[in-house]
Amino acid sequence: MKPLWALLALTSLPAVAQSRLNMTQGVTEVSNQVYDLHMIIFYICCVIGAIVFGLMFISIIRHRKSKNPKPANFHENVKVEIAWTIVPLLILAGMAVPATTTLIAMEDTADADVTVQITGSQWKWHYKYFENDVEYFSRLATQQEQINNQFEKGENYLLEVDRPLVIPTDRKVRFLVTSDDVIHSWWVPDFAVKKDANPGFINETWTRVDEPGIYRGQCAELCGKDHGFMPVVVIAKEPAEYEKWITEKEEEQRKAREREQELLAMEMSEDELMDLGEKIYNSTCSACHQANGQGVDGTFPALAGSGIAVDPEAKDKHIDTVVNGVTGTAMQAFGSQLSMRELAAVITYERNAWGNDTGDLIQAADINEVMNQ
Repeated sequence: MKPLWALLALTSLPAVAQSRLNMTQGVTEVSNQVYDLHMIIFYICCVIGAIVFGLMFISIIRHRKSKNPKPANFHENVKVEIAWTIVPLLILAGMAVPATTTLIAMEDTADADVTVQITGSQWKWHYKYFENDVEYFSRLATQQEQINNQFEKGENYLLEVDRPLVIPTDRKVRFLVTSDDVIHSWWVPDFAVKKDANPGFINETWTRVDEPGIYRGQCAELCGKDHGFMPVVVIAKEPAEYEKWITEKEEEQRKAREREQELLAMEMSEDELMDLGEKIYNSTCSACHQANGQGVDGTFPALAGSGIAVDPEAKDKHIDTVVNGVTGTAMQAFGSQLSMRELAAVITYERNAWGNDTGDLIQAADINEVMNQ
């Protein structure tokens, strides 16, 4: 049994569970119920296995050919058949009681204190707090040099993000899980929470964390080539600390919106646009379109020397594509992921890098016009 348990542990959450031979016990009441249910079923299976294999070996030894050269000849036994039908039925019924109780507890999202919408997209998570005017994206924070084996890998390799989800302790937190592209799965083992994020659907789950701390997970669905680079990090704070954080976040985002409105009346220089655009492109677009803009044949179109990035008549289409994405393709809508300033910069960069040299300078006002159409 040990090699099988070790394999399951290693394939579930590599950076966290390498030394575990059993299921994660977790830090919530529901996760403990799930663990207890798992152990009950495990022990029942052990008892059944011991009985079945015990009877099998007893039969093999006591009824071997050397002791019984003439085998017995008998057929149906009604009592035995009734027994092996009723006994498994009773065992299953007994297992169903704690299983049903646990499942009901896992699905009970009523009377939540905090509601967060979780939206998966390739390959990041978007968090939106319903009770507060706060929303943001959470992306992998592991350095590319670690991934490329140029730097030593950190303790939380591939399980660290730039903006973790923050929730309060001692409060019921409801999660509304969905997706804006393909199927993802939001998974935090310590919470016993694993819920699929399906495009066009909203799935509900919840948690209540008793102790402050940092809890890590990842996308548990094969969602594309960067599936392994989509971690989940949740920070549970004391209620007073959480309220302070949420207030600061609301103020920060309010100021950011005011600043963005100010930018509509300003024009950035070509150098400013190109410098910022290069940074945004390398962190957001190069994974698909490549750092040199050549794209991938048959999958991601080239931007260098061809397509809408150089067509003088396609400037508006270029802006619309980056802002709103392209339905039915891997091209995401970045209008909600980047600021108008960042969108203007990256489009300017794409239209002037790699020898494109269209001379087009996109400003925040151009982006705002497309967004309001």
